[in-house]
Amino acid sequence: MQVRGLFAALNGNKRFNFKSAEYAVDHLVIGGGVVGLAVAQRLAQVFPGKSTYLVERHGAAGEETSSRNSEVIHAGLYYPPESLKTRLCLRGRRLLYERCKTHNIPHKRTGKLVVAREQQLPYIRSLHEKAQKLTWPPHSHPGDAQSPVLPTRLISGDEARELEPDLHEDIVAALWSPETGIVDSHTLMESLEKDIMETESSELVYSTRVVRVDPSRDEPGWVVQTVTGDAEEGDALLARTVINCAGLSAPLILNAILPDSKRIPMFFARGSYASYRGPGVSHVSHLIYPCPAVGKDSHAFHSLGTHLTLDLQGKIRFGPDLDWLSPPEDHEDPDFWQRHLIPDDSRLALMYEAVKEYLPGVSQGGFQPDYCGVRPKLVGPGGGFQDFVFRRDKANGQGEGEMISLLGVESPGLTSSLAIAEYVVDDLMSGAT
Repeated sequence: MQVRGLFAALNGNKRFNFKSAEYAVDHLVIGGGVVGLAVAQRLAQVFPGKSTYLVERHGAAGEETSSRNSEVIHAGLYYPPESLKTRLCLRGRRLLYERCKTHNIPHKRTGKLVVAREQQLPYIRSLHEKAQKLTWPPHSHPGDAQSPVLPTRLISGDEARELEPDLHEDIVAALWSPETGIVDSHTLMESLEKDIMETESSELVYSTRVVRVDPSRDEPGWVVQTVTGDAEEGDALLARTVINCAGLSAPLILNAILPDSKRIPMFFARGSYASYRGPGVSHVSHLIYPCPAVGKDSHAFHSLGTHLTLDLQGKIRFGPDLDWLSPPEDHEDPDFWQRHLIPDDSRLALMYEAVKEYLPGVSQGGFQPDYCGVRPKLVGPGGGFQDFVFRRDKANGQGEGEMISLLGVESPGLTSSLAIAEYVVDDLMSGAT
């Protein structure tokens, strides 16, 4: 399958001319999803004497990827051991459970079963072997070393059916992951907002979009133009450091400072979710994941398969599936994906076929469209594993004025969010290794 990447850049139509900065801030965070909020909160905590502004184009936090996902706290099973995704998921999982406890954020450590048929046994065995070899990531507490960072257990099909009696009789084994859970992502984001707003030198600015970015011609930093609401003209500020956490729009902002030949392509993968009411799930109390497709032309690193998740009220939903979106051929609209967020029943038959492979008692009539989300991708179909990318650009030849762009932050981005903030602020910006 071929999908065209989008190479668009901010202010591509030259609508906004350069303006001199009217005021300055030390840190400007672009994007108010869970990662942007976590970064701004960490900046305010580590650098209380410096000003931190967060700008978000929507009227509230987390209107894009952060509110259109499975709300799963991932254990850290799936990615290469030395990858940032594994490191930050392991650390983020620990930080997230701690924050949930200290800030009374609704969550539940449900545990997860990755279920396998005979031919899929090598896959779950490889996940288990990898989990046993992982070590605690940087910033972990010294006392953590006494326990495994990612406990897992291989169990038989019969043991799996003791936990989940509705599982297919052809499921011969499963990997049990007790550290997997679910979280109320909206309450999490509200807690981060509250921390930021209670810090004197920090500010959250909603309904404000970034429309132009230029290296400063005067003091080190970036001249960033923003437009609030329906205003015709923007305001310009000098940001001494920019942290680009714009999610689906992060490459769009980065591309504005790059020559055409160096632009980063954007790929968009929609995932649809279905709610379910019907037979075949009467006893479900854990998350259930199938083995993702592996081998030639598979998408194991792009999607973990159409899995069963629970919300904190016990409601069952299935998803997400994987549907690559092709940008329109006639124009470079970076927000074209927003037209694909309306759920419909076009994916339900495929989802039913996928789910009955491990839950044979479900009925197709019990599936109803619920919601859709879009994942920011840096590679298209068949592109293989793509790690989180933290790109650093300087505003001048003396290495002054940094822009840190967080690219391809999809799953496990929610789980990793607090660790991403720690990595950006404590490691990249504070000069630690």
